[in-house]
Amino acid sequence: MKHTRLAAIAALGLAASLSLTACGGDDSAKDSSSKGSSSSSSSDSGSKAESGSDSDGTEAGAGADNAKSGSGEDTKTEAGSGTTQTSGKVKFCTTEDLAIDATDAAPDETSGRINITMINRGSTTCSATGFAGVDIKDEDNTSSPIERGQAQPRITTLKPGDAAVFNLAYDIDSTGESLASPTNIEVTPPNETHSVTLDWPASAGDIKGAYTDVQVFPTHTTK
Repeated sequence: MKHTRLAAIAALGLAASLSLTACGGDDSAKDSSSKGSSSSSSSDSGSKAESGSDSDGTEAGAGADNAKSGSGEDTKTEAGSGTTQTSGKVKFCTTEDLAIDATDAAPDETSGRINITMINRGSTTCSATGFAGVDIKDEDNTSSPIERGQAQPRITTLKPGDAAVFNLAYDIDSTGESLASPTNIEVTPPNETHSVTLDWPASAGDIKGAYTDVQVFPTHTTK
């Protein structure tokens, strides 16, 4: 009997030991699994956070660059171009600042030419570039606008005291039967609205045809 009890106690002790070992293994597995899960979750969170930070950083950076190129550079460009235009701008000569005169400058007996000279009598440099407006008045009190000749305007900048000239060209009628009887030339300087009235040069040859056959050419400097 005593042997049987000892055997039974030993069997119970072995069973208890096995049970404890099994329990300890399960707990270790659970702990290990739990730690692994926690580590994985932490890693995922870190990746998402890092990815989100990069994305936000990229967008913010692009936005900042766009803002710089959209405002700073454009502003500099506009400011630069505005400064250039302002510093390089020359005002057009006004009629009141010009001394204007008309003279006969025919090169021969068949080609009529009247030179109209404009002298800058103002105190600042001005531009007389372009075509002047010209009307010829006849003794019957009619006025005829003169058409522009085929010529490209040249830059005509006048310092105080400088002169610009433009001319009227036509064919001379040597028959003595011309129907044109000009008395005055009305001149409006380029880019102006005020005009002056000049006498038709007495020595100028008669106009062949009509006033529509006379042409005006653009201004140029006399230098």
